[in-house]
Amino acid sequence: MKFLDANVFVYAYYKPRKQLSQKEIDMKEAAQRIIANIFEGKDRVLTSVVHLSEVVNILKHGFPTDQVSEIMRGVFMLENVIVADVTRDIYFAANELGDNLRLDANDALAVDIMKLNGISEIYSFDEDFDKVEGIRRISSS
Repeated sequence: MKFLDANVFVYAYYKPRKQLSQKEIDMKEAAQRIIANIFEGKDRVLTSVVHLSEVVNILKHGFPTDQVSEIMRGVFMLENVIVADVTRDIYFAANELGDNLRLDANDALAVDIMKLNGISEIYSFDEDFDKVEGIRRISSS
């Protein structure tokens, strides 16, 4: 099992208003493959309600509300996608971990959830995860 970061959804779905660089095109294509593999049941992932909320907050600027809701319902219906609840205490602890690791609170939350669940790999395009010991970032499928 791998952790699924919000930016994978964003790269897969978001429709940019500007011309993408080749690197951005490659990342978008990789994200689409990762998401396709997940929706086809080929990969088992864990994410959190906080990370899905990030996805909604970004996609709502490029998609109608009903389409964003449909995407989220699809995610919640997949048996191979585990969505972790986040309590106030968990988020507070992640915020402190973020101070120690020099990560924002949501990235630190991903690390904390990964450690709690024995996960060492994360699908993400965020290079900040590269500096976290014991975490391997995967940006292609």
